Amino acid sequence: MDSYLQTLNEPQLEAVLNTDGPCMLIAGAGSGKTRVLTYRIANLIQAHQVDPFSIMALTFTNKAAKEMRGRIEKVVGSDARNLWMGTFHSVFSRILRAEAHHLGYPNNFTIYDTDDSKSLIRSIVKEMGLDETLYKVNTVYNRISSAKNRLLSWQDYLAHPLIMADDASNMKPEIGNIYKAYALRCFKSGAMDFDDLLFNTDKLFKEHLEVLNKYQHRIKYILVDEFQDTNLCQYFIVRKLAAVSQNVCVVGDDAQSIYGFRGADISNILNFEKDYPDLRIIKLEQNYRSTKTIVGAANSVIAKNKAQLPKNVWTANDEGTPIDLIKSVSDNEEGKLVASSIFEEKMQHQYKFSDFAILYRTNSQSRAIEEALRRMNIKYKVVGGVSFYQRKEIKDVLAYLRFSLNQQDEASFRRIINLPKRGIGDTTIDKIIVAANDHAISIWEVVQNANSFLGGRTSAPIDDFVTKIKRFGIEIQNKDAYEAAAEIAKSSGLLKELYEDKTVEGLSRYENVQELLNAIKEYVEDPEKEDKSLGAFLQEVSLVTGQDENKDNDPDKVTLMTIHMAKGLEFKNVYIVGLEEDLFPSQMMLSSRAELEEERRLFYVAITRAEKKLFLSYALTRYRFGRLKNCEPSRFLDDVDKCYIKVSSKLGGVDSTPNPNYAKSLISGMKKTISSAPIQKTTAYKPAIDFTPSDTKGLLEGMKVEHPKFGFGTVIKLEEVGPERKAKINFTDFGEKTLLLSFAKLKIHEN
Repeated sequence: MDSYLQTLNEPQLEAVLNTDGPCMLIAGAGSGKTRVLTYRIANLIQAHQVDPFSIMALTFTNKAAKEMRGRIEKVVGSDARNLWMGTFHSVFSRILRAEAHHLGYPNNFTIYDTDDSKSLIRSIVKEMGLDETLYKVNTVYNRISSAKNRLLSWQDYLAHPLIMADDASNMKPEIGNIYKAYALRCFKSGAMDFDDLLFNTDKLFKEHLEVLNKYQHRIKYILVDEFQDTNLCQYFIVRKLAAVSQNVCVVGDDAQSIYGFRGADISNILNFEKDYPDLRIIKLEQNYRSTKTIVGAANSVIAKNKAQLPKNVWTANDEGTPIDLIKSVSDNEEGKLVASSIFEEKMQHQYKFSDFAILYRTNSQSRAIEEALRRMNIKYKVVGGVSFYQRKEIKDVLAYLRFSLNQQDEASFRRIINLPKRGIGDTTIDKIIVAANDHAISIWEVVQNANSFLGGRTSAPIDDFVTKIKRFGIEIQNKDAYEAAAEIAKSSGLLKELYEDKTVEGLSRYENVQELLNAIKEYVEDPEKEDKSLGAFLQEVSLVTGQDENKDNDPDKVTLMTIHMAKGLEFKNVYIVGLEEDLFPSQMMLSSRAELEEERRLFYVAITRAEKKLFLSYALTRYRFGRLKNCEPSRFLDDVDKCYIKVSSKLGGVDSTPNPNYAKSLISGMKKTISSAPIQKTTAYKPAIDFTPSDTKGLLEGMKVEHPKFGFGTVIKLEEVGPERKAKINFTDFGEKTLLLSFAKLKIHEN
């Protein structure tokens, strides 16, 4: 037996050696599916002498394809370069390059990226004289993309009564005609967008059977990775290509099907056996990644789903430590507890920061986490996005706030003058800047007198802009930071524009702006902030964003990402935060059992990213849309078998004690817990004017201390955490707190 085959367990070996006929590999999390897929291809080439030119391996990312090709090349050599291997789009664009003339396209057709497609749609909407605020580019683009993924041409779309009725009910009856114009313009330009690469491949095989027959006999073996993520179009293409040889091997895990919002259809993997009655099903159930505790917890969660393929994932790894359930009073407190926990875990177990990942359901949740990590000087990176205060929609709102406060801010002026669009183009903006320079005056003086400096009809929208900014200035003078910011975000039109964009991206951007307003609300309500003005808040934010710009190449950073982005990755320690009803599961995914089960699969994916230790976290209160909202712990906490959990012994702490009835008792006693928790006190202690922190090197247990926020207390316990010292202190008015002495400002008093 070849040496690489000796590393496989029995089911993996069966999957590699049985190469003929239809086969489905149900690969549990951490079961080594990439290795199996790699060795299966290597075995085809090496042991069965299959020509690499007749093997097609389809993946969902270029990274996965590159990794697999590299592994195969180590076994079989340079022959691996001859495989039909890559993403669906890259492999089928290769076929279309050779066969596009059958569809009336040139063989050197242009491929439009997303920006190209949206630009063309924007032009069509304008040419048709449609309301651009109603027919938003993202909405139309996603509607057309969804249609193509369901194999609906523009002709099918216009002829479909239910689709047309749906568009009409959404006040967008012209989307079908936009789709028609868009498709015809692409064809006329000899261009295909990303969706066309699949849509036209299916069309090619359906309308030109001689072409399909050629590739059916050329491609003898087809392998598909992450099969649970395929859409209808991808499924049909694969089925057509494999119709002759029947040598199709699909690899996937229905429990990790989490991309329904992108068009992925879980029924492709659940019903695969119906298309191939003689299908060989091999289950890869041994998990090599996680501890027994984590694997058991994940199994107990996914068992609650009804639509699934049966399997029993297990591991021979160590038992591992129980899962920590961190409960906190607020989202800000959650961030602090998570940051403190990471610091302590790192010091106690000599981990690197890169051994930690914080996963959340929505991008907007990163704000509180980021700020807590910064306060503790813990480096981090946001994967699949940008740091909260660097996101476009956040910078747009901040620019409005800054310019409303300071009309000399040219950078903010350039950003907002035509945002939302008010018919002021780059030429007009340049004229304003030139006029200000020529007359040695500010841009604000120019725009206030636009008619004199610019003349013509361009002055009307500028006059409207000036009126708004002047009114915003009055709001800032008469209101606190939150009231002023909320009014500016609303009256500027930014909130309305984001709210009306119902795409996944649009909803995320809207949530981010709401989270910014939440941050301002919390700033205003923080008893330690004496200056509640918008100017004071913006000054603090400027320091935060300034830190963001200090980029470095240090790889040792905590990873922050959404759970969707985390699929396929693994970390020694994982924190899943925001486990609250209406947040996770999302309130937008509760209208059907299918949606709820996809949310549960998402939770399963999050759990199975962890190798050594898992932390689950939720807050009892969270700011949503500017209001402090009481939160219920997520129903998913009830799904985790109680034997795997240890719960914080008191609110706001990370020390834990077992509690076998944790979830139900937490949900039923939530309101009582919130009202009785001493940390909920909102009236901050006021220290004396001459309050000066002491040197805490000589601090001993039993000493009386004073804190500028928590008042007087007694030191109960001192601990060494690596180079740091922490103290557990019982404060008279705020209860027990555990503080890092390098950060706590304590004044020692005589006993």
